[in-house]
Amino acid sequence: MPSISRLAVAATAAALLAVTVTACGGSDDNADAKPSPTATASSDDSGLQLPTDLPTTLPTSLDDLDKWADALKNGGWKDWDKDKWLRDAADFINPIIKDLWDADRLRKADETPDDEQTADVRQADDGTTDPEPAAIRAQRLSTPFHDASPATGKLLFDMPDGQAVCSATVVSDPANPGKSNLVWTAGHCVHAGAAGGWYRNIVFVPSFNDRGLSGGALQSATKEQLAPYGTWWATKAGTSQQWIDGGGESSETSSAYPYDFAVLKVTNPDSTRSLEETVGASVPVWFDAPTSAGIDSMDIRGYPAAAPFDGFGYQQYHCAGDPVRLALLKGAPTMHWLGCTMTAGASGGGWFAKEPDGTLALVSNTSIGPQDSPRWLAGPHLGSEAESVFDSVRE
Repeated sequence: MPSISRLAVAATAAALLAVTVTACGGSDDNADAKPSPTATASSDDSGLQLPTDLPTTLPTSLDDLDKWADALKNGGWKDWDKDKWLRDAADFINPIIKDLWDADRLRKADETPDDEQTADVRQADDGTTDPEPAAIRAQRLSTPFHDASPATGKLLFDMPDGQAVCSATVVSDPANPGKSNLVWTAGHCVHAGAAGGWYRNIVFVPSFNDRGLSGGALQSATKEQLAPYGTWWATKAGTSQQWIDGGGESSETSSAYPYDFAVLKVTNPDSTRSLEETVGASVPVWFDAPTSAGIDSMDIRGYPAAAPFDGFGYQQYHCAGDPVRLALLKGAPTMHWLGCTMTAGASGGGWFAKEPDGTLALVSNTSIGPQDSPRWLAGPHLGSEAESVFDSVRE
């Protein structure tokens, strides 16, 4: 069963922690970084090149998107060829397909990844990398998950080889206080990087499997039990240009990992309320927070899926501890680094720390971690490039 990628960091195998679950279909930001533009699913951009198996004209409203369902063949776009894959920032489109994410599809999982590609990446030795942090055993959040962490949830989407999962967080929208429709995740959870383009049928499910059902109860669970706060379709997306241009599976992509973040604007066609009003919470993003050397404690949350977890990520876990710094390449932004045993599926999950006034804020998202011996996670520092992506999506 294929996964997104795997790499080696300082002689350790490390993977982008998203997982395909079934084959059913010091200084931080680079001052010269190019902001990443975004596009909405309701865009009428005449320059957009669509796959040949889709209609050749774009919808002009969210209502029109529902009419695409018949052309999408049960949610799958047939052609994933790189030359036809929607890959540029302005190409993003994610038609809402009513009832695609039913209970069976929300919980479907039979295997975990086992055939990742590998590459060697040298860790920078420029004084910004600390000793490897001690492993912290992930602890399951108390249930209902919504009471423990109302702003977090699971991201589900389709890749060329099948359905995949990540984790994500509801973040605050300064322009719409109390009514945010913004979600933060990892870049590799929405875009394949240099080798491809935007993934498809992307939805956010806050407080997925809220009661922590397992076994037979889980297999017979209704959609309302698995997605008690609804399924929220991405209508607009942004990630860094560094990830679009260089992210992926080769050894050259290590320079893109410090820019492995993404922002989504979402909607629920069955609700007139915003995402934040629905879940009752959002978390502000702390841009230009200190590096890990200046933060005493962080808490990582997500839905790990790969072994030794359950194969899909039915349960939400967290790790809390003292972060340190990781520099993959000299001159690239230093990443946050924390001991944690969560595995694939936790990608995109929020990293939380307290601002000086005591406000809990999002400071990073899970990007990479060891594949063969899960004991730490690393995530990007969110500087000016991340803020540019955030601003372009929320506008």
